[in-house]
Amino acid sequence: MTTRKINALHPFSALIAACWQEPYSRHRLLKDTIAGITVGIIAIPLSMALAIASGVPPQYGLYTSAIAGLVIALSGGSRYSVSGPTAAFVVILYPVSQQFGLSGLLVATLLSGIILVVMGLARVGRLIEYIPLPVTLGFTSGIAITIATMQIKDFFGLQLVHMPETYVSKVSALVHALPTLDLGDTLIGCVTLLILIYWPKLGIRIPGHLPALLAGTAVMGLLSLSGHSVATIGSSFTYQLADGSQGHGIPPILPHLLFPWELPAANGQHMTLSWQTLSSLLPAAFSMAMLGAIESLLCAVVLDGMTGTKHSANTELLGQGAGNIIAPFFGGITATAAIARSAANVRAGATSPVAAVIHALLVLLALLVLASWLSYLPLAAMAALLLIVAWNMSEAHKVVYLLRRAPRDDILVMLFCMSLTVLFDMVIAITVGIVLASLLFMRRIARMTRLSELTANEGLLVLRVNGPLFFAAAERVFNELLARTEDYQTVVLQWDAVPVLDAGGLNAMQRFIDALPAGKHLVITDIPFQPLKALARARIHPIEGRLSFYSTLPEALRVLEAQ
Repeated sequence: MTTRKINALHPFSALIAACWQEPYSRHRLLKDTIAGITVGIIAIPLSMALAIASGVPPQYGLYTSAIAGLVIALSGGSRYSVSGPTAAFVVILYPVSQQFGLSGLLVATLLSGIILVVMGLARVGRLIEYIPLPVTLGFTSGIAITIATMQIKDFFGLQLVHMPETYVSKVSALVHALPTLDLGDTLIGCVTLLILIYWPKLGIRIPGHLPALLAGTAVMGLLSLSGHSVATIGSSFTYQLADGSQGHGIPPILPHLLFPWELPAANGQHMTLSWQTLSSLLPAAFSMAMLGAIESLLCAVVLDGMTGTKHSANTELLGQGAGNIIAPFFGGITATAAIARSAANVRAGATSPVAAVIHALLVLLALLVLASWLSYLPLAAMAALLLIVAWNMSEAHKVVYLLRRAPRDDILVMLFCMSLTVLFDMVIAITVGIVLASLLFMRRIARMTRLSELTANEGLLVLRVNGPLFFAAAERVFNELLARTEDYQTVVLQWDAVPVLDAGGLNAMQRFIDALPAGKHLVITDIPFQPLKALARARIHPIEGRLSFYSTLPEALRVLEAQ
């Protein structure tokens, strides 16, 4: 298979490449099955926990992993990605679910899917690579801080009627609610958290999520023997079936086709689908699409590094868009590729998207078989699970490394993005972060552009320009040049180290030529292709006795000596 075929904008490219253009044997099917089951065990509790953190009942997280995970696995551009609800979306989805209800959240997800498809068709997948590392590290760390803060309530069993919207208000409300701490919930949360932390050190290949949740549930059982009750999925969530009967926890039914706008809104009534409503949801949908694109493509890049394969960025965006368009019609919330689950998929031996398909089918099976059992899971244990997710997402080791080793500008960008994400909004953080990083980068490059003296004798000064002559550097360089040419009749500039000349550089150069006193001669040599093209396009021609151009410096010096 050629690289061209892999990178083609074609639906199902990863599936075709992995299963049709390469031999697919029983051995590969067995490995994909084992990997799919492994990831499914991780995805079931995580999907429920992330749905709860997003402000919706836990079954909608399972619907997301099943439907979106299946569609994206089949149509995406990365053969090892596993998609579903992720922690990064919580800070966007929770405010939407509180303001617009489940129906508004699903419609926003649908809109984000459409945006992702447009991004894929417009082939902007590779543009994500231009987001600097300090920006991505800053906003992911900020999201992790926000998610961890949101878990404090359930982890300690705090009695808090309403969680405020702003981060500072959240922290203040949690501090005031500390006297209501429940020792039972805290004990369950601590036991679950400790097992999640130390399980990987045991070297057992079974994911630690399942034993940790089982241990937390066992502690809840012991507490119930002494009459101490704690909050569980079953005690906190109810559902209503088509026949009007109600139940607690998770409904033991498969997701079915529905229209998202017909589900209850925040006020309990059906959503009014209007242009005003769509306009209100569009900013959140854009945030979901941007974050989904960034996270899914970053995940694909990580998987490429782990496996030596090559993903198709634009096809991955199309697959993510298709998943987020279809999932809301089955109750699925926003989904994207999950880095932790995808990495676990690779480590478990996956060879193709079939592993992610099996993971989605296992989630569907869990809805039918394990729904009543999943309702017994304590919320404190789910909060502990999300605390570990937040810690892994923060990539604290990379943050520490950047703080210790990176240039000061990069540290500033990362801390700025982190603060804006926590205090305001992820989109604001990314936008401001990219602008700030770009400005600081341009300042850094501008400082690299300098003049170095090659030779100077009576009446002749030869200088070499090192660095790009663009708007941020050209004005300073030509002003310095004007000051240095006062005592010389002829000035020779060697441009062999000038890779770029932009409109700002052209303008500064033209003003420098106009400012040269009468009788002075400017000579430019060794002009690279891009600056030469810019000069030709600007129609800057030689001026007799004032401006000359030569191919090389030795040629220019020979002509000047002969005059």
